Amino acid sequence: MINKEEENQMKNLASEMKNHVLTGISYMIPLVIAGAVIMAISRVGGSIFGIVDIWDASHGESANTIIRLLHSLDGFGGIALGLMFPVISAFIAYSISDKLGIAPGLVGGMLVKDINAGFLGAIVSGLIAGYICLWIKNHIKLPKSMASVVPVFLVPVLGTLVTVLLVNYVIGTPFAAINVGLESWLNGLSGGNAVVMAAVVGAMVGFDLGGPVNKAAVTTAMALLTSNVYAPNTAAQVAIIIPPIGLGLATVFAKNKYNNELKEAGKSSIIMGLVGISEGAIPFAVENPLKVIPVNMIGSAIGSAMAVGLGAVNTAPISGFYGWFTVEKWPLYVLSIATGSLFIAICTSLLRSKDAGKETDATMEEFDEAAWEEQWEA
Repeated sequence: MINKEEENQMKNLASEMKNHVLTGISYMIPLVIAGAVIMAISRVGGSIFGIVDIWDASHGESANTIIRLLHSLDGFGGIALGLMFPVISAFIAYSISDKLGIAPGLVGGMLVKDINAGFLGAIVSGLIAGYICLWIKNHIKLPKSMASVVPVFLVPVLGTLVTVLLVNYVIGTPFAAINVGLESWLNGLSGGNAVVMAAVVGAMVGFDLGGPVNKAAVTTAMALLTSNVYAPNTAAQVAIIIPPIGLGLATVFAKNKYNNELKEAGKSSIIMGLVGISEGAIPFAVENPLKVIPVNMIGSAIGSAMAVGLGAVNTAPISGFYGWFTVEKWPLYVLSIATGSLFIAICTSLLRSKDAGKETDATMEEFDEAAWEEQWEA
């Protein structure tokens, strides 16, 4: 049995970890906004020229200067989004162990990106790096003459080594196994009940927003296009855009429940959803995963099942608005997207605490003040 004191310690630890994650979010959000807007400019510009895959390498060799520029812009936006996982991991670690955690957190976040562990992996990477560096700082004592070796050499080397080993062999292996298993499972479902399959695909895509589960569903669905099997792709392309649009709308419906940073992220999230980038929903999923992830999965499953069930057919691997009108029965396709998005927006707004915006604002203000004082003393 857990006594009262242990229960309080667990609550305090959970609260501390939440604050560390919020710190990571505060640094990640500008990257999401920058990447989203730049990519949106590129993809909307491409649609003007009738191009729905401006990111394809072939457009980098186009004779049209504007098309080449738009292709480059999409890549620049991708660079910003690609930094999300390293940055959130590094600054979660920074929140825990100050500057000592930045190097291990960055390297761990880069590894998370490479092994497709998703934003949940990035959170775990940051927590691992931060607490390992804090443990080294507090428990490894050297003579005064060698004290400077700890922050300059021992913590970054040992902290990074332990972090990458745990991320690669503890986090990476299970995610890889899940990825392969889900691909096989999805291939089996594609020949059965189309609506059930669509709901499963939608839930998978909505789960980790660009992570391994999402990629397993999307990649398999796109691969099945070569066999003229379109229902999984229809489900996947609908589900890609429902969470960012839905969570962006939630910041409009319940604006008093979000801090200023998340309100700005909400605007960016809607744009990202419209152009087919599910990562716009990541700041919200990271901030409150236990509430947001299940709602994302259900909303995505509803939208995907509805689109396939009503007979919409998307024969191209395109989720952005510029491809909607090429979909067979596109009004029903758009209606399905709207239904799933509204479900997420309404449920998230209702589930969110009335004081959530004030709490996160207070956390950010406290952090910013501490950072300023540290810089001033330096």
